[in-house]
Amino acid sequence: MKKQDCIFCNLANGIWPAEAIYEDDKVKVILDAGPASKGHALILPKEHADDMFDLDEESAAHIFVVANKVAKAMKKTLNCDGMNILQNNGPIAGQTVFHFHLHLIPRYEGDGIALTWKPGSVTDEEKSEIIAEIKKGL
Repeated sequence: MKKQDCIFCNLANGIWPAEAIYEDDKVKVILDAGPASKGHALILPKEHADDMFDLDEESAAHIFVVANKVAKAMKKTLNCDGMNILQNNGPIAGQTVFHFHLHLIPRYEGDGIALTWKPGSVTDEEKSEIIAEIKKGL
């Protein structure tokens, strides 16, 4: 399914122009219009999924195969020192465009990008309870 009013559906499917880094029958990889770093790219599925919760397993697997391929090419050609692979789901997690997309953010020494959080803590009992709850949903 494609959504006519979805910016990423339009970009991924060539309705709106966007030069591709990589493209196949399932995804298009483009540079982010507001990059965090040199080479910051988005992997856009051509079929619409609002977020990870709406994405089928086959598409998810393919997206990560493409992420691996493109990230390796970035490391080789852009000489980045590292890579963040980022994906946001829902407004509380920072999602602003509601079409699943995966960010590939090349990292460079001294780039000033801060994608960190203050580590919390959890007891062994809490871990066991959380694991049991999640397993119920599998």
